[in-house]
Amino acid sequence: MYKNLSALLVATVLLSACGNWGNSRANPSNWFGRSDPAPVKVSPDDANALIPQDSDSLGLFSRPEAEDTTVPIAIIDELRIDPTPHGAIIYASGTAIRQGAFDAELRRVVSEENTANGIIEYSFRVNYPDFATRQGSVQSRTVSDAANLSTQDLQGIRLIRVVGQQNALESRRR
Repeated sequence: MYKNLSALLVATVLLSACGNWGNSRANPSNWFGRSDPAPVKVSPDDANALIPQDSDSLGLFSRPEAEDTTVPIAIIDELRIDPTPHGAIIYASGTAIRQGAFDAELRRVVSEENTANGIIEYSFRVNYPDFATRQGSVQSRTVSDAANLSTQDLQGIRLIRVVGQQNALESRRR
């Protein structure tokens, strides 16, 4: 007991003598000074330096692009546009043909005609399982998705349209 207590006392005294370690040159955390702001040189070629450039060469671990297996949802049931401080949220709900629809997506359709007329158009698309599923009730086939638009995206837009397989819903700006 006394040996342990004396060893603890000696270790405490030795460690308290290391109080200047924080200011010592041997301390690795003191090897560099504080960080200061520096000017940044930005060239147009390096605007997205973290995004790899598209190239025709295939890398060692590259995969071929996946085939698009999505289809338009059967019926668009609801289209709601909720304003936000920085734009709007487009919410769409629809009924799929059968149960099991997944990976819902509001895919923007870009065309010159829509841009000239002030229209934003979305295609409501879903994936279905590879195996057969029952049709089921309407509640079990309901799928929803949302998209966010900024204030800049909404400038000059008079109409927002969501298109399905059998119908389309649209909302006009007041």
